[in-house]
Amino acid sequence: MTDCSFGQQKRFPIMRQLIILVAVLSSIIACDTDSDPDVDPPIDTIPNIENTYGFGIFSRIKGIWNGPVTSSTALGSYPEWIVDLRPIAEGQVSAKNELDTQNDIFLSFFIAKHNNGYKVAFRNGGSFAGQKRVSYFMADSVSETATSAYYRFAEAVKGMSRAYTTVELRNDSLIVRSFTNRYNTQPSATLHMEWKARLQDTTSCQGAVSHFGYPKKTLTRDMTQAFTGSEAVYFSLADDPYPDTQQPYVGTAEISYSFAGGFTPDPAKKVFMIITTQPLINGLSLNLPNLKYRSRYVRLGSTTGSFSFTLMHPGQYYLYALYDADGNNTFSSGDRVSTVNTTLTVPESGSVSASASMNFTLP
Repeated sequence: MTDCSFGQQKRFPIMRQLIILVAVLSSIIACDTDSDPDVDPPIDTIPNIENTYGFGIFSRIKGIWNGPVTSSTALGSYPEWIVDLRPIAEGQVSAKNELDTQNDIFLSFFIAKHNNGYKVAFRNGGSFAGQKRVSYFMADSVSETATSAYYRFAEAVKGMSRAYTTVELRNDSLIVRSFTNRYNTQPSATLHMEWKARLQDTTSCQGAVSHFGYPKKTLTRDMTQAFTGSEAVYFSLADDPYPDTQQPYVGTAEISYSFAGGFTPDPAKKVFMIITTQPLINGLSLNLPNLKYRSRYVRLGSTTGSFSFTLMHPGQYYLYALYDADGNNTFSSGDRVSTVNTTLTVPESGSVSASASMNFTLP
């Protein structure tokens, strides 16, 4: 699929990149070291929340991140993935992304009690081709300095032999790798995805940071009795110990789109919906510096007409739509676009509606 990032060529972000991320839901974040740092193991024998293992990740990982994905899967590599991580509790940060109605992913780091100790947990869940699943990982290796940090998260029941995720942060860079034993078909977990991202923005999350006084060493979830099966990977969401419906401080945006001026779309074509935290349009021109504020996006059928963005951070956003007439996933001649900075404000634990009208055909 053609690169549809905005970039310097005024392109929309790659939508297909999300398929990778829902396809490897057993682990998502990683680092660029070939072996773990020489660090002490977590102290599980001291049940004191002040000793929360991995707590430093909260202050470092918040913000909008963007960068290329390198993958050894059949889906290949992609030049761009955008993630908007914001606090949703005093000790929890999350982000949701979607490709379309069948593919999405929700990532979350939160303070958990597990094995008689307090540590940061990583929840990774979503849908791939309509099949839902969720996995849980616990911090088991941490190394932090003033300018860099390394965190490893092992699958909560089987540990690193099943899957693990590592996170390395250095100033404004985030380097990600995921490892899995491919549904227990390998004796150990192996590398199959890497994400190297740059921090784009930290202003969009400031409202939530102030709201919670984030981060605080407050227990988000007691996972002491959470994992009773053979692994912490769930395909039946009825067994999920911390389901989407219990995630705090998130709302829903009900989005619709239409075509102005009697324009009739080809039902075989796609429409891209983009949500940003700052306006992208200035008259009929694209405001390139504000591309860093992209937060959510989805690809829909041209006649679908609507979509629900769920698990969305409260706050103000801007909505845009592109009808991809030539099917190349970019702004190009003949494409229909919306040229209005449509605003919407997502409430906490509530819903908002907004609509974008594609009123201009690119010459």
